[in-house]
Amino acid sequence: MSDHQLRPRTPTPVAPAPAVPAPGLRAPGPRVLGHRAAAAFRAAAPALAVYAAVRALGLLVFWVAASVAGKDPLGPLSGRWDSVWYQRIAENGYGYTVTLPDGAVHPDLAFFPLLPVLERAVSAVTPLTLGGAGLLIAWTAGLLAAWGIYAVGARLGGRRTGVVLAALWGVYPTAFVQSMAYTETLFTALAAWALYAVLTGRWIVAGALCVLAGLTRPTAAALIAALAITAATTLVREYRTRREAGERKREAGERRDERRAGPLPRRHGRMLAGVVLAPLGWLGYVVFVAVREGSPFAYFEVQAQWGNNIDGGVALASFIAGLPWPAALGLCAVLGLLGWLVVLCVRQRQPLPVLVYAIAIVVISLIGAGYFGSRPRLMMPAFPLLLPPAAALARLRTTGRTAAVLTVLACASAAYGAWTLLGAGPP
Repeated sequence: MSDHQLRPRTPTPVAPAPAVPAPGLRAPGPRVLGHRAAAAFRAAAPALAVYAAVRALGLLVFWVAASVAGKDPLGPLSGRWDSVWYQRIAENGYGYTVTLPDGAVHPDLAFFPLLPVLERAVSAVTPLTLGGAGLLIAWTAGLLAAWGIYAVGARLGGRRTGVVLAALWGVYPTAFVQSMAYTETLFTALAAWALYAVLTGRWIVAGALCVLAGLTRPTAAALIAALAITAATTLVREYRTRREAGERKREAGERRDERRAGPLPRRHGRMLAGVVLAPLGWLGYVVFVAVREGSPFAYFEVQAQWGNNIDGGVALASFIAGLPWPAALGLCAVLGLLGWLVVLCVRQRQPLPVLVYAIAIVVISLIGAGYFGSRPRLMMPAFPLLLPPAAALARLRTTGRTAAVLTVLACASAAYGAWTLLGAGPP
């Protein structure tokens, strides 16, 4: 096997698959489940500690820079850009629209409801304002996302790879968004654990997490596609295997026992249930907007009003063509690096749901006509793209070398985050 491929691993202590009780035996009790949760947390603790450290560094650098500039450090984190829209929905519900001087209309129906619902709930039971509740949710979701990312990385490449993968996600160029009252961390947490549930055969859990992801961001379509394609591939592969086995038995003169094998839908009932469940959150919100606006395509019309319609990459190409040639070459180089990472993920033989999810996030982020500066943020949930560099860093001979690389990346990410939050424009 090539060094570039992910080597199969035995299941790690991270959220182990529950044993199926034999007939007459009881399922694991609360004490057993508590021990498993504690073991899972201990296994993930190094990843959570490293992730928390790099994000704390980013916040510290931003806090110092904001203090030197005489600006409020909390303002950009919870009181600007998309954060304000989510808080307004949490406070008043949907129905707010902004008309810009150029005549563009921006209705708040472009924003999905889960974060505002959580903000309102947290604010109702704590002394926090809606902005403070949004930050608490984002920071908590960031830790849960790091845990889920670690779980996926550890299952595919070992615990060291899982720790490095969580750290790399924390030093992503636009990782400062993980510290803002935005939806990226919440969505990534749901997506990471949904993928882990698929990898461990918990399809109904994966479907339920997809429902929540579909109420969080429109890019849940990538997660839904990952589950659907994986299930379809599983059914086709097993069907072909059965047919080939039946042909061999017929050639050998043996009788094929169909009853023992059972029909495919029945054998994969939980998988099919998870796939059917997965799109309900996303579809539910699209239907809600359609009913509210009285048009079956109202949600897509809302996105078009924001300039987020799908144009197949025309807007991206036009943006690059309008840049000075040094900037255009630099952006093309970045896109080339992105394509190279996708190729490495394919060569690494990542499991199908992980690979489909990452590629779909990238495609969705690039084929829209929206504001170009937001595209790196939109691609941040595609954490499987970081698996190849995580595996490479995990193979370094000493922990010190890995730590040194991560420290440099964390400092660069922190500096870029402070610069962006203090005046470079919305992420």
